[in-house]
This record gives sequence, C-alpha cells and structure tokens, in this order.
Amino acid sequence: MAKLLGISGSLRRASYNSSLLRAATRLMPPDATLEVASIRGIPLYDGDVEAQGIPPAVAQLKEAVVAAAGVLLVTPEYNNSIPGVFKNAIDWLSRPSSDIKRVFTGRPFAVIGASPGGFGTTHSQAAWLPVLRTLGAQFWSGGRLQVSRAATVFDEAGNLKDAGVEEQLKSFLAGYAAFVQRAAP
Repeated sequence: MAKLLGISGSLRRASYNSSLLRAATRLMPPDATLEVASIRGIPLYDGDVEAQGIPPAVAQLKEAVVAAAGVLLVTPEYNNSIPGVFKNAIDWLSRPSSDIKRVFTGRPFAVIGASPGGFGTTHSQAAWLPVLRTLGAQFWSGGRLQVSRAATVFDEAGNLKDAGVEEQLKSFLAGYAAFVQRAAP
C-alpha cells in the first residue's frame, strides 16, 4: 500500500485547490492512501529564524514528507507562477541544505491544480519543474490535471461536482500511485 502525502498550496479556506485535494483523498486507487498536510503556520523563510532552529510547523511537514512514499502538490497559480506561500514552504523544507537528500532526493512528486481562469494552472505547474529538479525529486510526468473554470467544477461546499474532472482525477491518481509503487526501493 502506497502512502502518499498531498499538500495544497493555498491558505484560503474555500480554496479550489484544497477542494481538489479533498476530492483526491476519496478517489485514490485501492492500493494507495493520500494523507493531507498543510502549509498553514509556516513562517516566511528567514535565515536568522533558521539559525534559532527549524520552526515546529516546518519540522512537522518535513517529517510527513519523509514518511510518505510520494508527494502530490496541489498548486494554485498566482500571476502565472507558483504562489509565494507554497514556494516558501518548499524552501523551508530544503533547510538545512543537508536535509534535501532525506526530504526530496528520489522521492516521487506530482503536481495538479485548479484555477478560476480558463488555462487551469499551466504556468504554475511548469514553474514547479525546475524547483523539483533542483531538489532531486522524481517528477511524474505521465499525466496532467489542470482544472480550469473551477467555480463550475465545485459546488458551494467545495465538493467536486463535474463527472468529467472526477474521471480525469481518478485516472491521474491511479497513474501516479502506480509510478510511486514502481519507484519504491
């Protein structure tokens, strides 16, 4: 059984990306689970803060990543790129630099996202590639999921209501989980 970790890159309570992550937890294939982690409470990266020790919210997220066989990043897109709060969390996870190998190197990562606009999260997902490559993560490129016009895909309570997107998400998750299992040592 593959134990995966999902992280939403949004802090907004009614986030489409957090809704997409919640939908993913219930649509996982039978041979995998998806635990949800949060970036809430992670401070802005500051080397002076790091010198005092890794903040508890960072340490907790870091250990959740280490315990997972793979990590699903569910990313919004802000100004055609990665949201600052999400990139900040990943920057913290790479500190101290001696932890990069333990946290990222060889770990299978995948990226999906939802956006109210018509292009999904195309630019944000592409912007994650050099970051993950730099950290030595294995990026799964066997599928893509970029949910556009998210206001029509989720209901007022944040539940996925679009059957087509649900099938796409199921297919993505099955492919990613299979990739993680093949990548397992």
